Amino acid sequence: MTTTTEPFKWIKSSYSGSGGACVEWAPAHTSTTGIVPVRDSKVPAGPVLRVPADAFATFVASIKHGTI
Repeated sequence: MTTTTEPFKWIKSSYSGSGGACVEWAPAHTSTTGIVPVRDSKVPAGPVLRVPADAFATFVASIKHGTI
């Protein structure tokens, strides 16, 4: 986990709803590096998780299939 000032273009998860518990990711960065930056939208200056794209895809698929 690292803190960053890189100018990522953040997109809020469509599953975040309007309750304030939001996850954001930067897909443009992912397509160029193979790394998925993920952060808590409530703390934009806070830490950014950097997850390999294949691991992130597996995580998302597991959530969609209810295995996590």
